[in-house]
Amino acid sequence: MPKKPALLPLNTSRRHFVVSLSATSWLSSHAWAQTKSKTVAPWPTQPLRIVVGFPAGSSPDLLARLLTEPLSKALGQAVVVDNKPGAGGNIGVDLVAKAGDGHTIGLAGNGPLTSAPLLYSKLPFNPHKDLRPISLMASSPLLLVGASTVPANSLQELLDYAKTQGDKLNYGSIGAGSGAHLTMELFKLQSGIKAVHVPFQSFPQVLTAMIGKQVELGFMVPTAALVQARAGRVKLYGVSTSSRSSLLPDLPTIAQGMNLPAFDAGVWNGVFGPASMPLAHAQRISEEIGRIVRTPEIRQRLYDQGWQALGTSPEGLTLRMQSDAKLWGDVITKTGTKLD
Repeated sequence: MPKKPALLPLNTSRRHFVVSLSATSWLSSHAWAQTKSKTVAPWPTQPLRIVVGFPAGSSPDLLARLLTEPLSKALGQAVVVDNKPGAGGNIGVDLVAKAGDGHTIGLAGNGPLTSAPLLYSKLPFNPHKDLRPISLMASSPLLLVGASTVPANSLQELLDYAKTQGDKLNYGSIGAGSGAHLTMELFKLQSGIKAVHVPFQSFPQVLTAMIGKQVELGFMVPTAALVQARAGRVKLYGVSTSSRSSLLPDLPTIAQGMNLPAFDAGVWNGVFGPASMPLAHAQRISEEIGRIVRTPEIRQRLYDQGWQALGTSPEGLTLRMQSDAKLWGDVITKTGTKLD
């Protein structure tokens, strides 16, 4: 019988506490009470489109498809996923920002919603001004993964080894500006190690390069690394979040294992609409998403994919976007990372 996933977020640090369900429940109920006191026209009146800026089979796509059937039943209208991949998810987010049909929302990871404005000088949208946050749907830690040939079996041993290698150490990510890339840069800043970035297009490519001894380290989502780790082809060192993962409760956090108390990072996916979307509509979808991700079936399916069900209010996503924008803004400024 599979282990029942927890309802609480994986990240319970002070930085993430503000986006917990308890922290946003009053804001959510207060906003909804205000909107309920007004006359609201029936909505939706036509099929609802969820734009995903990544291809079919990607994590955002799979999460969006978990919502379609139950959300359709709740709203009384068809809900369809529309994949618009490109530019690290920015194309999809821009389409939602400019949507004027009143029936388009989007689902994206933290990159386009937090770090993209800091990485691109000519981004066609501002996530903090052009979007209406709806719900922080799910989050996940990243795992620090190493090649089997790395002569270290603990976080402290890895830190000692990395400091002796200088810039001879290579690490892989799924592209410049990705969560995996910026998390490693944060790790380098706080630990003092030096490592050269080697970008790839996907986690399987990073793993292939790691097994082939082209790169030695990398941050990855759990589902990408677990199969190869269990086969002994790579090593798992630690969890990027401040709390251990319920998927791998025996794996220490980097904050604990390397005495880096400020190290705390993770990936997440949020649902949003254009800024013109009425608050009442956003609130309704938010409440339905919260209900959907807490059902045993969907919660378990998220857990099996390495995700922690959240389903926050609109304020929960707003606060997380602001928090992560500051975190990654500091990293981008200190490292000088730019993508144009």
